[in-house]
Amino acid sequence: MDYRRTHCCGELRKSHVEEVVTLSGWVHRRRDHGGLIFIDLRDRFGLTQLIFDPEISKEALDLASKLRSEWVITARGRVRHRGPQLINPKLATGEIEIEVQEFEVLSKAKTPPFSICDDATETHEDTRLKYRYLDLRRGPILEKLEMRHKAMVATRQFFDSQGFLEITTPILARSTPEGARDYLVPSRIYPGNFYALPQSPQLFKQLLMVGGIDRYFQIAPCFRDEDLRSDRQPEFTQIDVEMSFGYPEDIQKLTGDFLKILFKSCLDYEIEGEIPSMSYHDCLEHYGTDRPDLRFALPLVRIDAIAERSEFSVFKDQLERGGCVKALCVKGGADTSRKGIDRYTEFVGKFGLRGLGWMKRQDEGLTSSIVKFFSPQLQEELIEAVDAEVGDLILFAAEGEAVVNQALDHLRRLIARDRKLIDPDLFKFLWVTDFPLFEWESDQGRPQSLHHPFTMPHPADIPLLKSDPLKVRSHAYDIIINGSEIGGGSQRIHDIEIQKMVFEALKLDPEEVKTKFGFFTEALQYGPPPHLGIALGFDRLIMILTKTENIRDVIAFPKTQKASDLMMQCPSSVSPQQLDELEIQAEPKEITWI
Repeated sequence: MDYRRTHCCGELRKSHVEEVVTLSGWVHRRRDHGGLIFIDLRDRFGLTQLIFDPEISKEALDLASKLRSEWVITARGRVRHRGPQLINPKLATGEIEIEVQEFEVLSKAKTPPFSICDDATETHEDTRLKYRYLDLRRGPILEKLEMRHKAMVATRQFFDSQGFLEITTPILARSTPEGARDYLVPSRIYPGNFYALPQSPQLFKQLLMVGGIDRYFQIAPCFRDEDLRSDRQPEFTQIDVEMSFGYPEDIQKLTGDFLKILFKSCLDYEIEGEIPSMSYHDCLEHYGTDRPDLRFALPLVRIDAIAERSEFSVFKDQLERGGCVKALCVKGGADTSRKGIDRYTEFVGKFGLRGLGWMKRQDEGLTSSIVKFFSPQLQEELIEAVDAEVGDLILFAAEGEAVVNQALDHLRRLIARDRKLIDPDLFKFLWVTDFPLFEWESDQGRPQSLHHPFTMPHPADIPLLKSDPLKVRSHAYDIIINGSEIGGGSQRIHDIEIQKMVFEALKLDPEEVKTKFGFFTEALQYGPPPHLGIALGFDRLIMILTKTENIRDVIAFPKTQKASDLMMQCPSSVSPQQLDELEIQAEPKEITWI
């Protein structure tokens, strides 16, 4: 029997009634109903009900009784209307069914390790990853991969319309310091030497600008050998963009226009107006993080000036040590029980905060065990500072600034979830700007680049490169969506003299620069144009578009949180002959697979 399909399993409607069609796919469910057998046939486009009726074909009915889940069949028959009482409104094809005249089993299947029909999220993720090819058949994963495809198409169409060329950059490259460990590939031809898989195409895309390409983009595979989280994978994909003769506001507008197209085409969601921006300093001051979630309020308020005039020794001691005191006002939070406050106190302890003060504003004023340390005047100032109304809860954190910010950032998000302040259908975008160019690396006793060493300093701060480099701002920018960093970029250094000043501020000697970046600094001496770029985390974008918190849901064949592939059982040892060819000696540790 010819198994070529006339239609897909999600295609047929009542307008096809009386047509003779051929469908092929997987047996999703089989139901025996007193002489009749019903089969839900599935492909990636949907489900169609097949009916095996002895009055149509006794032979087909007898064969259908042997069918099992996940067998692959092809069936030919007439489309008929189900009748008003039998319509299934949950299915796009729910008004029709197929009277099977003949069919053939194309392949049989063992009993799957988990149900394909039902939501298998209750199945342990390791089992789903081991049998990923079965997990892909399920609706939730399939829908996310379809969204990924749609986003890729929209990306290519947008950047093509803006005059960008899609150019593929090398996968085998040189190891360069970019903030994470490289995956190394040994060279057979040059024993003892290694290629590195790129953490990003950063240097290549800048060299393309030196080469006069002007506008480049790439949906680029990237690799980082780092500890993983729910939103990280060792191999990931980013939308890499670089352009010449522009300023940060130009690429920010371009990125905003792209996101408007992407969210419209993928979700039919309108991003209105221009994306707002906030300085790095203001983000930390008011939200405790450089990636704030703006779908809800709950800002942090510094109350150092009030705390230092109080009689509360805990606050005053922290201020004397150079710490800070910040408050968080929870609207309507006075209904939080003492047990709930204790839970929040235990939670912030994970981030190094040793306690959590609190007050509630009641009809009679502020109440708590620490109110007595604040004069009536200070209480009024506190109420005004945090905009506390009757029925609100005020939480306080006092510690070093970094600890306070981190703890209150996470607490703020937890409270928003607890009190259901987050609209799951809302998307809030933000540009974060004016990052520091450097941060202090205590282990090495010298500054290091917050982004990378080719980031342009803020022009007004260039004189500080020699006198006070840690005060230098960068021409860098991050794009944040709902509290997740989706991408980042910067104006690049195109002046070799400024590049040398940055290397000096990083305390890199000329020989070290030559060893790590010699080919690149050489290129900067051949007329590089002013250029800038951005890289958007494609996998994280798809996570947001599909509303999942697990990056493995949006990648066809992901790794576990321990960077292993349970399906292919890798990493794996290789034969002694392969190691001999590479002149490598190794004693691999045995891996136990599930």
